[in-house]
Amino acid sequence: MTHVAEIVTFTLAKGTTQDEFVKLSQASEAFVRAAPGFAHRQLSLGQDGRWTDYVVWTDMQAAQNAAAQFPQQDCAAAMMAAIDPDSVQMRHENVLWNMTA
Repeated sequence: MTHVAEIVTFTLAKGTTQDEFVKLSQASEAFVRAAPGFAHRQLSLGQDGRWTDYVVWTDMQAAQNAAAQFPQQDCAAAMMAAIDPDSVQMRHENVLWNMTA
């Protein structure tokens, strides 16, 4: 079975701090952990100010189901308000190789 990476890149909305956004992301943890097919997630910030939310799912259906259900979650409105909507890029990719420590 091929895992699927959901990769979302974006910048924050004006007035949103790094610490505020990390806390908003942490508020989505319960939903993501409970979503069928969740495998791994990490959030990173590049030197250029772009953020990457990288979530690995067991398959494409799990990734699509979670994406469809996210907007209805209690944490979603505040998290989305903290992101510049014009900056969002989302894609799904097949994970072909994985290396861990």
